[in-house]
Amino acid sequence: MHCTRPFFAEVNMARALLFAFFAAALAWFVSYSTLLRAARAELDQTLLLTTRAVGAEIDRLRALPAVAAEDARVRQALAGTGSLDAANEYLEMIADHAGADELFLIDASGKTIAASNWKEPGSFVGQNYAFRPYFQDALAFGKGQLYAIGVTTGIPGYFLSSRVEFEGKEGVMVVKLDLRPLQQTWRVAKADVGLADEFGMVFLSARPEWQYRPLVPLSKDTLSFLLETRAYEGVDIAEVEPLFTRPPEGENAQGDTWIARLGPVAATRGQVFAARPMQGLYLIAFGWAALAAMAGLAVAASLKSLEQRRQIIAMRLSQSEKLEAMVVARTAELAREVEARKQAETDLRTAQEVMIHTEKMAAMGRMSAAIVHEISQPLAAMEASLSAAEIGLGKDDRKTSGRIVKARDMIRRMQRTTKHLKSFARKDTVELSLIDLRTPLRSAIELVLPRARAVGVKPLLELPTEAVYVMAGNVRIEQVVTNLLLNALDALETTPDPKIRINLEKIGPKAVFTVTDNGTGIKDADLPRVADPFFSTKQTGEGLGLGLSICRVILADFSGELDIHSIEQSGTQVTVTLPLATQENETA
Repeated sequence: MHCTRPFFAEVNMARALLFAFFAAALAWFVSYSTLLRAARAELDQTLLLTTRAVGAEIDRLRALPAVAAEDARVRQALAGTGSLDAANEYLEMIADHAGADELFLIDASGKTIAASNWKEPGSFVGQNYAFRPYFQDALAFGKGQLYAIGVTTGIPGYFLSSRVEFEGKEGVMVVKLDLRPLQQTWRVAKADVGLADEFGMVFLSARPEWQYRPLVPLSKDTLSFLLETRAYEGVDIAEVEPLFTRPPEGENAQGDTWIARLGPVAATRGQVFAARPMQGLYLIAFGWAALAAMAGLAVAASLKSLEQRRQIIAMRLSQSEKLEAMVVARTAELAREVEARKQAETDLRTAQEVMIHTEKMAAMGRMSAAIVHEISQPLAAMEASLSAAEIGLGKDDRKTSGRIVKARDMIRRMQRTTKHLKSFARKDTVELSLIDLRTPLRSAIELVLPRARAVGVKPLLELPTEAVYVMAGNVRIEQVVTNLLLNALDALETTPDPKIRINLEKIGPKAVFTVTDNGTGIKDADLPRVADPFFSTKQTGEGLGLGLSICRVILADFSGELDIHSIEQSGTQVTVTLPLATQENETA
């Protein structure tokens, strides 16, 4: 007893630690999930402000190329009928007033013919920008836009373009917008935000190490396009690592040590993202986990104290409870023994009754065999004598002939009775053969037809068009059907509108035929015993009560079944089920 207490103490300690661990894990998960949702909501606010700031900055100059192109000096310069200096001075003035970085005019070949920086060493005048997408899109669609590093000045900017048409000549007016002041604002505010173009390249970022890196790995086609258009001139974009460690999941993205939220920027057709480090979230979540672990240990200690008090009280009551439990168990055991003894006595009485009934049936069978043996030959001799007497009568002796016929009918009735007794008393060898079940049904109808006419009923026989093969005996099946039809005719003797219907059909792997009548039916009390040997509801002398019993024995030899359903004063339906012959049987 003393050696087990330390073991249980260790088990309880392990449970307390396990409870504290699960409490800490749950607290960490809940707190981290809550903090993550709050952080993402805060990042969404940053995205909203950043998107509006970028959109406002770009939309401020979006209409400038189209407006500047309406000036006559620009149009005449494009057509070659005006002064290029006048166009340069005009563009310089407009760029200065609008706060644009550069404003320049390109002809249809891609060559710059006028620019606001025409006086500066890195002037755009004379440069060909036909390879730039903003030039190609403006000629094709009327407008274009692109973020790129200037191939002439090396200064990055956002380019907005608009097509110009005058006197059959086409050109493109382009404004270059410097977004670096916006980037500097982000860095001063220490806001971890970035702006990516439509291809996923980050061109503005609060963190210098994020700039000119793709959000996700670039496809070969995208990389080839950016290299051909020289959008990021001087940057080896093929070698830089992606910014996100895995593909974004909807609006959520993740880097090495930070999480981010993504949002579209309609003004640039790109994306803006806002990020924040995960370290702070982890620290707060671990703090909550530690508090939960300590609380769990405190709860476990309290529960342990309560458990010890409960055990002390339970020990004081254990003796009386054990005694009561022993009394209850012994009482239940005695009750089970009494019940088992009663059941054994009932089973014994049932077995004795079955044995007595079996012995009676065996004795009755032996007696039936003896009776059949003794009277069969005299009956045959009497029928032969009556047949001979009938042959010797004159044609005019009708009265004597009628009496002989009646006497022969009585003898045949006695022979049928002895035949039933013989079938009941003797077990014949079962011989199976392949038969068409329609044949014994037709034969049985022909056998009982005289009796049916006497009752006033015409049996309705419903047979399928194709053969229904079973493994049985043709004569014995005919005997079964004949017995069922005779029983039905007996039940119809007092029925005003008697009807008998015999139906044969295939149901799955079974052949099923039914004999249905609208006769007097069978009482509910008699229905369970109608197939017992020597049970009959007919008047004394009209039957031995062996017909259904013999039918059931015959069907059992063929693996068949007999089922009786009857409603008193409404009719009876007897259903016979036999297994259909298999393909192997038919082939054999």
